[in-house]
Amino acid sequence: MRGLIRFSCFAFVAAMMMSGCQNSNFEAERYAELNQRYDVVIRRDVRGVPHVLGATDPDTAFGFAYAQAEDNWQLIEDAMPFYRGNSALYSGMDGAITDYLVKWLGLWETLHENYKWDLSPDTRAYVEAYADGLNFYAATHPEEVDERKLPVTAKDVVAGFMLRHLLFYGFDGVVREVNKAERQRQISQPGAAVAQPAGSAEITLGGLPIGSNAFAIAPHFSEEGATRLAINSHQPTTGPVAWYEAHIKSQTGLNVMGGLFPGSPSISVGFTENIAWGATVNSPDLVDVFVLEINPENEYQYRLDGEWRDLERSDVDIKLTLWGFLPWTVSREILASEHGPVLRTDHGTYAIRYAGMGELRQIEQWYRMNQAKNFEEWREAMAMMSFASFNFAYADKDGNIMFLHNSLTPRRDPRYDWRQYLPGDDSTLIWKERLSFSQLPQVVNPKSGFVHSANQTPFNVTSPEDNPRPEDYAPGHGFQMDMTNRAQRGLELFAELGPISAEEFSAIKHDKYYSPNTVYVGYLQQIAATDFAEPELVAAQALLASWDLGTDLDNNAAALGTCVLLAAERDDKRAAHSEQQIAELLSGCVAKLMAAKGRIDPPWGEVNRHVRGELNLPVAGGPDILRAIYGRGLEENGYLTNVAGDGLYYLVSWAADGTQKIEGLHQFGSATLDQASPHYGDQAEDYVAEIMHDPLFSEEALQSQLKRVYAPGEE
Repeated sequence: MRGLIRFSCFAFVAAMMMSGCQNSNFEAERYAELNQRYDVVIRRDVRGVPHVLGATDPDTAFGFAYAQAEDNWQLIEDAMPFYRGNSALYSGMDGAITDYLVKWLGLWETLHENYKWDLSPDTRAYVEAYADGLNFYAATHPEEVDERKLPVTAKDVVAGFMLRHLLFYGFDGVVREVNKAERQRQISQPGAAVAQPAGSAEITLGGLPIGSNAFAIAPHFSEEGATRLAINSHQPTTGPVAWYEAHIKSQTGLNVMGGLFPGSPSISVGFTENIAWGATVNSPDLVDVFVLEINPENEYQYRLDGEWRDLERSDVDIKLTLWGFLPWTVSREILASEHGPVLRTDHGTYAIRYAGMGELRQIEQWYRMNQAKNFEEWREAMAMMSFASFNFAYADKDGNIMFLHNSLTPRRDPRYDWRQYLPGDDSTLIWKERLSFSQLPQVVNPKSGFVHSANQTPFNVTSPEDNPRPEDYAPGHGFQMDMTNRAQRGLELFAELGPISAEEFSAIKHDKYYSPNTVYVGYLQQIAATDFAEPELVAAQALLASWDLGTDLDNNAAALGTCVLLAAERDDKRAAHSEQQIAELLSGCVAKLMAAKGRIDPPWGEVNRHVRGELNLPVAGGPDILRAIYGRGLEENGYLTNVAGDGLYYLVSWAADGTQKIEGLHQFGSATLDQASPHYGDQAEDYVAEIMHDPLFSEEALQSQLKRVYAPGEE
C-alpha cells in the first residue's frame, strides 16, 4: 500500500476551502415504530443476562439486537465504520489503511453482487430483523448514538463476519509482511524441499493473545456414564471481541445459549438442549503470495503462461476527516490479477490469494449451527464450509463426540514449497479446489473416549491410535504441527486419569500447571545447566530449580517462571541459546520483578491480578495454562492485569438418563460497558474463586431467577 495517502500544501489549502461535515442518513422517525412488527420479549435474569424469547426466529433476532445494544451499543456502533471501509471519516489518517484494505479486498462488491443469491431467504430475514433491532434502539436512544454511522444494514452485519474471519486466521499478518521494507521470503522453485509448517503456539488478535480450549468425553470415558464438553474459547477480557453471554429462543424451535461478540446475531460457542460445541483458533496455511513479473513497457501488465495479461484496475475514494472537522477525499488505485488482489511495493509486485475469497455465508453457517437439533444437522451445517478456519469440539445428548479441524485447505501443487512466495507466471499454481469436508482432519467417537483441542496440531487431539494421520496429508496442505502447553498438559491428564469423574473434568479445565514435556521447559533446562557468576542470577536459578511448574496463588516461583516462559514464547522455543543469551533473558526477568515487587519470589497472587473497576483480585493460572490467564502491565502497575484468556466458559454434560447439567462463568458480568450497573463486575469474585453457576438455560430454572421482563422499547 505504498503511497496510500500523500498530502501537499495545495491539498491542505483546498481542504480549508471546503465546508461542511458528514451528514446523517438516519431519520429516527422511520425506525421508531419498528417494534410494532415484531413479537418478542427480553427476560433478564438475576445476573443481567438476556434471555430473548420471540414468536419466530426473526422476532427473536429483533429482540436479541435490542438487548445487545442495551449492553454494548458503543462497541457495535464503533465497529460499523471498519466493516464499511469508512473508518477514516471518524479517525482520520489512522483509519485510512483499514479503509483501503476493505476496498482492496472488494468485500462490498462481493456483498452487493451475491447477498441475495448466496444467503437463503430465512437467513436474510433473520439478519434483516437483527438490523431492525439495532436501528430501533438507535431511534429510541438518540442521546447515545452517532447518527452519522446510522442506519445499520443487514449487509453491515454480514460484512463484519467476513472481515473478522480474515483476522482470526492471520490474513492481516501476511499483508503486513509483504509491505515490509524488504522482501521477506524466497520465491519457491519446482522440486523445492517441502516441510510441514510449525504453526504458532500464541496467536494474537489486535496484539492480544487468543487461544482456546475445548474438550469432550464420551460416556464410556466418564465414571458416571455421562457425555461432557468444556467450552473455553479464549479472548480479550474487554473490547469488541470479548465474550458476551446470551440466550435466544423462538416458539418455532430455536433455543440456544452461549457466547458471542457484540454485533453478532447468532451464538458462536454454546449449547442447546441436545448438542453443544466449542471453538478454538487454528493456524492453517491459507494465504499464498505470488510474485508478479511486470511488463517493463507497461506497468499494468503481468506475465502469465508466457503472455502479458492486463491487471484489473480501478480507483477508489478514501474519505477522511482531518483534525476532527476537515473533510477530504483521496483517490487510490486498486489492482487485481487472476490470482487475487495485488500490492505494489518498492521490492516487487505481489498478488495475494487466500481461503474464503468471495465467501459471505459465515453468518448463515452460524445460524444453521444454532438451529441444529442433533449430530446429523450440526455436521450438515459444518459441511457448508464457509469458515476458513477454527477447530470445533462437539458433544451431544446421544453420546456423540467429535473434533473437527475446520479449514478451507487449498489443493496445492506438491512440487513447490508453499511456505515461500510463489512465481506468479504459472496459472497452474492458482489453486481453485480445496479439500472436501470429509477429507479434513477430524475424529468422531474415538475408542479413547475423548478429544482435546487447544490450538495444537490436528494430528494429536486424542489417543495415538485414534488421531488423524499426518502421512495422509501433503506438506502443501499447510496444517500446523506444533503443540501448545495446554494441549500437551490436557492430553497427559486424560491419559493419566482414565475414566473421569465430573470433579476431575472440572479440575482439568482449571488445571494450573505447565507440562514437564512442553517446549517451554527447554529454557528452564538451559538455565539450570548454565554456570552463572552473578549472585542474583544464581539465586534466580535456584528458585527456578525449585519450581513445580504451577501457577497457584501462593506459588512463589511462578512470577519468575512465567516471565522466563513468556520470553520463550516470543523466541524460538526449539533452538539452543548461548550462555550470554540465557543470562540476558534471566537477568531481564529478575530486573522486572525487582523493580515491580522488590523481590524475585513474590506469591503469584500478588502479581497476577483480575481488575474490574474498583476490584483488584488475585487470580491463579497463567499464559498457555489450561486455566489461561494472560497478564500485561507489570512495568506500569507493579502487577500483571488479566487482559485475555479465560472469559466466558461452560461445562456441559448429559447424564446417562439424558438429564442436562450446565455450569458457566463470565470473567466480569453481563454489563460490558456500564460501570454503574450492578452487573459490571458481579461475577469477578466467583471467577477468581472458580465458582461456577447454573446459566439458567432451562425454563424452570429461569423462571425462578427472573429479574425483569420487557419488550424492546419499554423502559
